[in-house]
Amino acid sequence: MQQFVNHNGAYVRADQPLFLVQNRAFKYGDALFETIRIAYHKPQFIKEHIQRLNNGMGIFKMQPTDFFNETFFENSITELAAKNGISSDGRAKLTIYRNDGGYYAPENNTVSYLIEVTSIEEKGYTLNTKGYTIDIFTEFKKSPGPLAALKTANSAIYVLAGIYKNIHALDECILTNDKGNITEAISSNIFAVKNGVLYTSPIAEGCIDGVMRRKVIEIAQANRIAVYEMSITQSVLLGADELFLTNAVNGIRWVVAYKQKRYFNDTSKKLTEKLNESADKSLVGSS
Repeated sequence: MQQFVNHNGAYVRADQPLFLVQNRAFKYGDALFETIRIAYHKPQFIKEHIQRLNNGMGIFKMQPTDFFNETFFENSITELAAKNGISSDGRAKLTIYRNDGGYYAPENNTVSYLIEVTSIEEKGYTLNTKGYTIDIFTEFKKSPGPLAALKTANSAIYVLAGIYKNIHALDECILTNDKGNITEAISSNIFAVKNGVLYTSPIAEGCIDGVMRRKVIEIAQANRIAVYEMSITQSVLLGADELFLTNAVNGIRWVVAYKQKRYFNDTSKKLTEKLNESADKSLVGSS
């Protein structure tokens, strides 16, 4: 249970209101966020998350406070987790939003931050026992470009895909771009496996520049598994031996079914083992 959040350094009860109607994240989606896994008592891959966040703030013309850095946010997440009684695994969400003022054109570019932490029962990265059933969401397309790679508060296409997923009793939905190529899932990047080789959509196709996507590519290459970033079509999905999804919180989720196709999960198992080996466990045993 989430008891407290950290709003600009102050602990506030999670059930108390924080914002006025002038809040720009509420009015315009003028915000960025990172979702960070706490595993082995420690926020994982924090360097990569803060790098992506800094890149997003640069694109958004936001002016971060001088102390916004990897160490600050790692310590803030760890301290909030402790205050909420989370001793092992959890999910942290770090949101940066532009401060009040102005209409579409802001009056200033200063920012505030909000950190939320909730617990996760799983210890470390665990592969799903039951494979996911997926399909493609075709009602709206994702447009490629620099904004497409960021995690922003403007999440309309993901919300609509989530509604589609619920209506059709799916575990996940796949998004496409204006060319009809596969970009990603609602909350994950997607990989196809064929003859032991990994294939995933390049950032230029419009997918999120996922931290776990990068990590899986790094782990695969370190273990002599070839990875190709290339346009992914529906025929690639249907011709694959395996499909799996990646995100920062869950790690790897294997897919069992897309339309009439059924898949294995051998590569997903191997990469999950390597992911746990690569996790930062430096706080294990600390109080």
